[in-house]
Amino acid sequence: MISALLKDMRLPTLLLMMSLLLSDFAQPRLSASDNNTHPLTTSAQTDFSADDFDWRDVVPYLLMASGLPGEQGIKVVLENSRVLRAYVANEVRVECWPDKIPCAASNDGLLEGEVSKRIDEIVQEGIFHRHQQAIVDYRLAHQPFPFSEIAAVKNEKQPEAYLILQLADRGYTAAQVQAKYGAPYDTDIFQWYSVYKYRLDTTRYSSKAVFEIDPVDGAVLKVAISLKTKNRH
Repeated sequence: MISALLKDMRLPTLLLMMSLLLSDFAQPRLSASDNNTHPLTTSAQTDFSADDFDWRDVVPYLLMASGLPGEQGIKVVLENSRVLRAYVANEVRVECWPDKIPCAASNDGLLEGEVSKRIDEIVQEGIFHRHQQAIVDYRLAHQPFPFSEIAAVKNEKQPEAYLILQLADRGYTAAQVQAKYGAPYDTDIFQWYSVYKYRLDTTRYSSKAVFEIDPVDGAVLKVAISLKTKNRH
């Protein structure tokens, strides 16, 4: 069944993205050579929750990515993802043993550097190209963690970029979504799930967030964020 998240965004490779939604994606850190912004701090995110994620924070990086070649765009999105950076930082902390010198988890600067290094490796090893899309698919296999999947997609022919997240459990609900973002501008009901739709529309771009929700218990299953720039005359 084609996910309404992707159908709503009119993503050209819907069947491909269905397979991507069954796995986790990694997030790259924005390189200082690409932009003057710096990656989000990881050290304070040991206890990362689903509600710590805010789809509006993703929009600036999707906008940057929309104007870059495929791999560079993927890196911008993933390297600035709070979700992926928190996940990778947790992995680094778990691997930090007392006899390991230097221990990255014991120093914020070393930790940030190690997280960025590992995300770069995730992108380099995991990126592939299909149907004019650059894609990174990374599974967040080490649990507990609020998300189990993260995907970044960059359209290599159009100024479009996407981030897709799968929730790991049923602890984040539609009620929490509305408490955070307000009432959706549109909703829809499908055979197995419903969706809440949010958007940001400016003269420069249009961005949408679509939350896939289990109508039985209100649990959020997935969230997908898209951004497409507008033609300037």
